[in-house]
Amino acid sequence: MLDLVALGRRIQSLRHDRMLTLQQLAEASDVSVSMLSSVERGHKVPTIVVLARIADGLGVALVDLIAQPEDHRVIVRRAAEQDGIDEPGGWRRTIVSPVVPGVNFEWIRTTLPPGCDAGRFPAYAPGSHEYIVVESGVLRLSIGDRSLELNEGDSAYFAADVTHVYANAGPGPCTYYVAALIMRPRAAQPRIRETTRPSRD
Repeated sequence: MLDLVALGRRIQSLRHDRMLTLQQLAEASDVSVSMLSSVERGHKVPTIVVLARIADGLGVALVDLIAQPEDHRVIVRRAAEQDGIDEPGGWRRTIVSPVVPGVNFEWIRTTLPPGCDAGRFPAYAPGSHEYIVVESGVLRLSIGDRSLELNEGDSAYFAADVTHVYANAGPGPCTYYVAALIMRPRAAQPRIRETTRPSRD
């Protein structure tokens, strides 16, 4: 039997992780604000159609939305389910980590073309962390006013409560992984800049 309170908490947690208001999720899922509010509070039994729309609005599979808490001890995200995003400037990032409600962790694979600067990323909340490993190419990682050059196989860690920049410092494509553990969601805001320019300081 579906636990309506647990379901509501899962939906609310996923919505908060994505920094969405009820109105924004309502627009993304084509479900009314009043229905969403009632479902999140465990006051209304949603139909499977409504649940499917909410899952679509949150960007998760329906089965992940209605799974019981113990089912989340092991979560598999198949390659076909991973979200690939083509960014301005010709670079691409893929979120490879499964979505776990209430866990602010992301594992991202990014490929930058030659001469590409992915832009300046605002600071996360204090206590946040990022780990980087370079799969191929040369990555220039700028953290605050410090700049590091990482080659194939190199890895790095930094406290992510400062602005940071990823840029391709080599003649070929650069592919790297970022594992980000965020203590609290960052306020929704665009990256400070997104541009493509030759990598030089």
